[in-house]
Amino acid sequence: NKFKYVLVDEYQDTNHAQFMLTKLLSGGYNNICVVGDDDQSIYKFRGATIENILSFENQYDDSVVIRLEQNYRSTSVILDAANAVIKNNQGRKGKTLWTEKEGGDKIVVRILNDERDEGRFVADEILNAVAVGRRLSDFAILYRTNAQSRNFEEALSRRGIPYRVLGGLRYYDRKEIKDFVYKVVYDYVKSRL
Repeated sequence: NKFKYVLVDEYQDTNHAQFMLTKLLSGGYNNICVVGDDDQSIYKFRGATIENILSFENQYDDSVVIRLEQNYRSTSVILDAANAVIKNNQGRKGKTLWTEKEGGDKIVVRILNDERDEGRFVADEILNAVAVGRRLSDFAILYRTNAQSRNFEEALSRRGIPYRVLGGLRYYDRKEIKDFVYKVVYDYVKSRL
């Protein structure tokens, strides 16, 4: 009864224990709001169950679902591709993403051998575009986790492309990496004495 309102974000990635906890926390007033997208569930390997969001209306009487289908950032080319992919997801509520931003650049798909090839490909694409008049400041590399930055950083550095990491540290500026490098160098020097 302590919490009058409960809000849960990324509800599609909750597990059974989190489902039970939110049910208990909201039980006093039954004022619960969850935000999530059944087409963006990515943590099944961590125990997340999509059933939590798919069965929300059955768990809470008088619940209301509000679909936020308009996208304000992407162009119609991107959303058409997204709709074509997500319509194949099984066990989904369904939605159609749309935007007022018509058109957009065509989507380019490249199949690469590994993350190092990905870094090299991106760096080369930037250099090719700069060679025909684009500015380095026209580019941003978006990645989902900080661990992915290393290959991009190394590829950019090897090609002499200056860069900044926003919202985090450069790979080699991270404490754990500095500590590791220090230990390796220290052990090497110590073994030579």
